[in-house]
Amino acid sequence: MDLPVDEWKSYVLQKWSLLPKSIQVTISTAETLSDIFLHSSSLLQPEDEMFLKRLSRGYLVAKDPNAPLFYREEGNKKFQKKDYMGATVLYSKGVSHSRPNSEDISLCYANRSAALFHLGQYETCLKDIVRAQTHGYPERLQPKLLLRKAECLVTLGRPHEASQTISDLESHFAAKPTLAASQFQILQRTLCRLKVKVQEKENLTETSPAALSKAFEDMDLREENEQISSTSSSVSLRMDPLKGRYLVATKDILPGELLVKEDAFVSVLNPGEMPPWPHGLESKWDMRATNGDLYCHRCLKHTLAPVPCDGCSYAKYCSQECLQQAWDLYHSIECSLGGLLLTLGVFCHIALRSTLLARFEEAGKVIDKLCGEITDRDICLPESKNLAQILSYDLGGESKKKGKTVETPIPGCDTNGKYENNYNAVFSLLPHTGNHSPVHKFLCALSVSALCRQLEAASLQAFTTGLKSSKLKAAAAPVLYPELNIWGVAMLRHMLQLQCNAQAITTIQQTGSEENLITDSRQVRLATGLFPVISLLNHSCSPNTSVSFISTVATVRASQLIRKGQEILHCYGPHKNRMGVAERRQKLRSQYFFDCNCPPCEREKQRPSQGPWREAFCCHRCRALLQGDDVLSCGSTSCTESVGRDHLVSQLQNLQRQVGIARKLLRNGELEGAIQLLLGCQRDGESFLLAEHGMVGEIEDDLAQAYAALGKGTGRSQPPIYRRVSEWLRFATGHPVLRWAMNSSNWPRSSSMGLQYLKL
Repeated sequence: MDLPVDEWKSYVLQKWSLLPKSIQVTISTAETLSDIFLHSSSLLQPEDEMFLKRLSRGYLVAKDPNAPLFYREEGNKKFQKKDYMGATVLYSKGVSHSRPNSEDISLCYANRSAALFHLGQYETCLKDIVRAQTHGYPERLQPKLLLRKAECLVTLGRPHEASQTISDLESHFAAKPTLAASQFQILQRTLCRLKVKVQEKENLTETSPAALSKAFEDMDLREENEQISSTSSSVSLRMDPLKGRYLVATKDILPGELLVKEDAFVSVLNPGEMPPWPHGLESKWDMRATNGDLYCHRCLKHTLAPVPCDGCSYAKYCSQECLQQAWDLYHSIECSLGGLLLTLGVFCHIALRSTLLARFEEAGKVIDKLCGEITDRDICLPESKNLAQILSYDLGGESKKKGKTVETPIPGCDTNGKYENNYNAVFSLLPHTGNHSPVHKFLCALSVSALCRQLEAASLQAFTTGLKSSKLKAAAAPVLYPELNIWGVAMLRHMLQLQCNAQAITTIQQTGSEENLITDSRQVRLATGLFPVISLLNHSCSPNTSVSFISTVATVRASQLIRKGQEILHCYGPHKNRMGVAERRQKLRSQYFFDCNCPPCEREKQRPSQGPWREAFCCHRCRALLQGDDVLSCGSTSCTESVGRDHLVSQLQNLQRQVGIARKLLRNGELEGAIQLLLGCQRDGESFLLAEHGMVGEIEDDLAQAYAALGKGTGRSQPPIYRRVSEWLRFATGHPVLRWAMNSSNWPRSSSMGLQYLKL
């Protein structure tokens, strides 16, 4: 999914194995991305391109004129069985394959509006009714559509609009009485019923449709950072020669505090499972619902009624506005390349889209950054001797200001030292060229080369056309160089960056009641994106933050108390509660090219490899591992403590019961009570369980979820009790007596003592 399809990977691997050793060595030892790209590009043969085209044809992304009827008929079968959700998906597939302003698309929109009506999606139903009419819905079928529209308006509490629609419908009947007697009677009865409803509604105060809750989306940072965009003022950007850029706390940060709220610089929807080119009608037109059918391809919002691209059947959007923005920014160029991009994988797609978005960020400066200083109409030709320097140019390393070269201390920052969510920051992310295997670099370079050939074949007119049609920039559209090699090397850089910097954008699929704030759920990968600010966070197997997503926006919250001066840490995937130290370190080394030395890894490395740490107990006196069968003894030579296993098992069972009660409180929305109980469980667990014990990790996860939910439900401010507890905790941790009390085993299991201090 991220990388090209297996068939292309196997093909490139075989091609690599057949290359002369001298060429393999040349590519393997190349010091710059430009050398890797140019050498690999010169090896791309017509037969390679033909093989890739055959693979690309396996994806049905063009509009098929025979598909709308098929999907409409299949949708009707679902509709008759009252499977309205399934019918909606199939009607949407029919819409995506229909040409604009055709009877096919109008019928699919109208049928989808009927399914949406039965799903209670009245506002969306109205939009589909308008779309059906806009695309030329047949005159003979208009009465059904108008009746549905009137019923939606009545249900939504908009009687005046409903009255106008009914009036239009009566005029239609009077002007064109073409319906059969039985149909006319049915419509008349429905019309009479609607009139009664309208009269009832008119006697009440008219209400506007309920808006969707946007508490989470509207939640902003309390005070935005002046140095780092999309970031709280509670953090600061630092640079270290060994670990690079990182974020630290500028003050004590409380659990649940919002630290980063960043929109992706670029994101690409993961297509999910897409079937190969099939034989047979039914399998050719897939009826399964994928990510691409249910989420907007630009903003990633969930939608039951997507609006398709006019040129292809793959790209779909939540609204006409998203469709137009995507077209102006990148889809005008991507549209004809849909099958190729699906074949080459999400990373290659993101690499292309990143360079396309770069055109809108003061493109003149972008070109300067890519090409260095060029005068007049000079072009960066492939044979240019300084091409290696052009693409190894450090975007964040230097810039021109009033004719002078100004050094910036941290890569990715501008001349004023600000780090923003822009192409400059994206380009500054490390590609780790020397760490990738030669075969992987060859695969990426050959894939990008093939993409550039297709762009060249389609001509670069699309680039300038897309720029001129964009309304996002008032400035005149810049002229791009008629040479794709420079952009090819940039795309190769982005493709290599993504292995270490790509962020999986996830969404939560709820399995419990929607009325509860906390429900049983599972995390699903929705898209892949680049977040320049979040990429600054270093890894820990026991992080102090949690990340969540709404559409393309990522939020980072503190999952525990973070002291002033401590580093803000994120987990890249391998977590201490989910896998052992050896497996974690192997995964981090293979994907991110570093050996993890975070505290959990260091602790586990010092212990015997055979210990079952996720089920182990510790000595309550010295915290060392307890060993033995029925009677466990402390493993420390300086400690003589021993305890019966049955007693510890009983303690664990009691702890599990308490955690179960806390989870029930979470599901019922009683967040403060759940947090108090979980904090007590955490203290109890730490007294007899090793830090790596699975139960300790579960409690930490539950606390992080509770703090996130508490922040999610507070809008722009925390509840008074939470602020008071926060203030008291800051005071208590600086008071020697209170700090001793908080750390002692006598600390009360509730916050009543703390609340007494709050009243002082």
